[in-house]
Amino acid sequence: MRVLVQDAPFDLGAETQAFAQGHSDMGAIVTFTGVVRDLPGDPLQVMEIEHYPGMTELALREMAETAKERFSLGDVLVIHRFGALKPGEMIMMVATAAPHRKDAFAAADFLMDYLKSRAPFWKREITAKGATWVASKEADEDALGQWETP
Repeated sequence: MRVLVQDAPFDLGAETQAFAQGHSDMGAIVTFTGVVRDLPGDPLQVMEIEHYPGMTELALREMAETAKERFSLGDVLVIHRFGALKPGEMIMMVATAAPHRKDAFAAADFLMDYLKSRAPFWKREITAKGATWVASKEADEDALGQWETP
């Protein structure tokens, strides 16, 4: 399991290839890559992402461990960037390896919902009109709710 929080860009192909190697006992590898999206009507100049070093890595590691156990994963990779990112830049990557595809897909979805709603990052969008902190969206909270155990 690897969890990286970094300001530097990552090589999606190299990370995917490295993750896939050595998992001959896994029947499925799923990857998801998040990209900074431009804003309609008021073009995004930059998205600034802040975090508390140490706290963020621990929180992501704990969630990756939860996913690994809950979905019987063989391995997990989470990369999340911070700093100033422009539209089109890769912001994060999740990779999951499992014996069966349903668990690999579900685990990736679970991790994405967590990263979107609970990961300790603070995002600020900067446009020509000024800067705005990104607020939590109800749809993201609803998506996270599907993973709650009764």
